[in-house]
Amino acid sequence: MKTHPVNEGKLCIKGWNLHEHVNSFMRLKQPLVKTFGRFIKTDWDEAIQLTADRFREIIEKYGPDSIGVLVSAKITNEENYLAQKFTRAVIGTNNVDHCARL
Repeated sequence: MKTHPVNEGKLCIKGWNLHEHVNSFMRLKQPLVKTFGRFIKTDWDEAIQLTADRFREIIEKYGPDSIGVLVSAKITNEENYLAQKFTRAVIGTNNVDHCARL
C-alpha cells in the first residue's frame, strides 16, 4: 500500500529481483545425484533416501557434531526454523548457523 508509513509501497532489493531467481533457466527443478563425477537427474524418493543414508553413515563414523547446517536469508523464517529444528532434533547437533552472520 503506497500510504504505508514504513515502506510507502516500495519493495526491498530482494522483492525487486526475486522474479530473476524464480524464472532463471539455471534453477534446479528436480534433484540431482552425483554418480561417477557427473550429476544425474533422479526422483525425490531416491535423493532423499541417499541423503538419509549418507547422514547415517557420517553420524555413525564421526558423530553428529561432524555435520553442520547453514541456512539462508533467501528462504522464509518458517523454513529456517524447520532447518534448525531438523539439525537439532534429527541430526542431533547444535551446529546450525545463518548466512546473515557471515
